[in-house]
Amino acid sequence: MEEQQRQVIEHYISAYNSFDVAGMVQDLHPDIVFENISDGATNLKIQGISGFRQHAENAAQYFREREQRVKSISFQDGIAEVAIDYEGTVAVDLPNGMQAGEKVSMEGKSIFYFSGHKIIRLQDIS
Repeated sequence: MEEQQRQVIEHYISAYNSFDVAGMVQDLHPDIVFENISDGATNLKIQGISGFRQHAENAAQYFREREQRVKSISFQDGIAEVAIDYEGTVAVDLPNGMQAGEKVSMEGKSIFYFSGHKIIRLQDIS
């Protein structure tokens, strides 16, 4: 089971890095819950695959390039915690003050919750 979950995670991250939204949603459960958590506060929560797809398509426009690199993956009871290094280049001026061409670099983690072989919940934490 862990090996299949690892493959799903690797496919998702590869699709993310390639701006391949169809690939990103391929292994998502229809009732996916996505949360973005920054500094301990949830700043985005999306339920359902169509909402996730819309958000992913919109977010892709904000970056010229982006890459998540997996540092480690640990599994426990259908949950995978993935330590991530993230780098990206902003494509457009953003409301938070970031300018087009500016580089973003951070460490974080993603927690993948599975229902069978599908991702039912995903938390991005930075």
